[in-house]
Amino acid sequence: MPVSKCIAESAKIVVGKNREIKLAICCLLSQGHLLIEDLPGVGKTTLALTLSRVFGLDFNRLQFTSDLLPADVTGISVFDKRTNEFTFHPGPVFNQLLLADEINRATPKTQSALLEAMEEHKVSVDGKTYLLPTPFFVIATQNPSSQVGTFALPESQLDRFFIRIKMGYPDAVAEKRLLSGQDPRLLMEQIKPTISTDELLQMQHQTAQVHVSEAIINYILQIVDKSRHENAFIHGLSPRAAMALKRAAQSWAFIHNRDYVVPEDIQAVFSAVCEHRLERHIEQHDASVQQLAKELLDSIDL
Repeated sequence: MPVSKCIAESAKIVVGKNREIKLAICCLLSQGHLLIEDLPGVGKTTLALTLSRVFGLDFNRLQFTSDLLPADVTGISVFDKRTNEFTFHPGPVFNQLLLADEINRATPKTQSALLEAMEEHKVSVDGKTYLLPTPFFVIATQNPSSQVGTFALPESQLDRFFIRIKMGYPDAVAEKRLLSGQDPRLLMEQIKPTISTDELLQMQHQTAQVHVSEAIINYILQIVDKSRHENAFIHGLSPRAAMALKRAAQSWAFIHNRDYVVPEDIQAVFSAVCEHRLERHIEQHDASVQQLAKELLDSIDL
């Protein structure tokens, strides 16, 4: 199966992170956008570069800094004296895969420049609308908010990210493989695209056709409804979150060679899809969002 080859090729570079690789590919197949949150140096950028090569996607990396302007993301119109007209020069967002590196180091105004692109797959500049390429996949990385020079992403922008993952430190075995093997940057140069763009688009279509039974729909509805009446959270999961949970479960089933969703698929993607959409009440200072989300999921009867 082509998607299995993509996972295997990615695992050669991003060592010991099979679950994170699967979730990232799950996000791509669901036509969503990925947020990777963790400390510098744990492989966030490496994962993005690896996916671009394995899937053969046009790639651009944009380093977000405090002085970055919205036009640096979307592009700008420049006056051409020869034609006496303005000519649009596309920005980095006009690529199939955009890596928005350290997105929370830019100001909120620049962060919001990605919103229309991520949601509508188009940008508007000087009253004109420009369509983005297909497929279009944004991978944003962010450092922990406790670090110096960061601007927290507002809830509205966090919600635009289909999945959020954390890379974490590798285990001892994986880190030994990393240190004993060839430099990942050199290995990456050897990677060839595993599938074509047409094959990726076909897989995205097939993913959307994975069967979701009424029982699974009811399971999702129970989770969403419980989150809205759970005192631990300021607000519950939105209809967009419910749709994301369904689509992510379809993709998870697809990459595991099934054409139907089972409850275990929902449970496998729940934390990556929902935790960044939940905010705990201040009274819950003794428990993390991760703990509260797990308790919410465990409380639902199948």
